Amino acid sequence: MINKINKLSKSEFIKVFTNIFENASWIAEELYNQKPFDNFEELSSKILDIFETTTRDKQLKILNAHPDLANKTKISLLTPDSLKEQTSAGLDQCTEEEFSEFKKLNDTYKKFGFPFILAVKEKTKIEILNNFRKRISSDPEIEFDEAVKQVKQIASLRLKELNNKGL
Repeated sequence: MINKINKLSKSEFIKVFTNIFENASWIAEELYNQKPFDNFEELSSKILDIFETTTRDKQLKILNAHPDLANKTKISLLTPDSLKEQTSAGLDQCTEEEFSEFKKLNDTYKKFGFPFILAVKEKTKIEILNNFRKRISSDPEIEFDEAVKQVKQIASLRLKELNNKGL
């Protein structure tokens, strides 16, 4: 599969990798400039490194590109990856009370300057809500670091899925 990736045109490559980090075509473009890759693990390591070593401002922009969890009024705006991830966690099947709590938590969490971010794959609504309730009272610096960690985990899961699909 890595040969197939290495042969992609720039526009095809960017289309495939732009949403590993939510709507971050600049990361996909920077990754493209590091071709060719010896294997998928090298590609994965390099794309994660681009995010890890970029400026805090650019990391913050990526954090802010993430959608609120279980925001039923914005479901049509989700990227296909985010929609699939939220749906797999049952966030599209919340009760009115759960939607209301998510909205309240999302609104309160904005004090950090970015939305609540959690790799929701293989988590239940209850696990997500419990994590949300706990992190909402976190220290801002600790929460920024946790959000960055969660974004990297989401990216790793998306890379793994891409690799499993064989592109």
